Amino acid sequence: MVCRQCFYCYTITMQKIATKVFVWASIAFAIIGMIMVLTIDQNQGPSPVIVILTSFALSVASKYLNSKS
Repeated sequence: MVCRQCFYCYTITMQKIATKVFVWASIAFAIIGMIMVLTIDQNQGPSPVIVILTSFALSVASKYLNSKS
């Protein structure tokens, strides 16, 4: 019985850590993507992939952060 409880606590703790890492990675990726879009050569224009991935990262982070408040 003690082993199952320890495993449950460990699993919940690891899920919380993984979620926090994922959210912070999404925010970091979004910031890097915005910097890339803002500093790219104006003649080439921003890559649509960078813009889409940046907006996706921000939406994932904002959904998680809004659900926690």
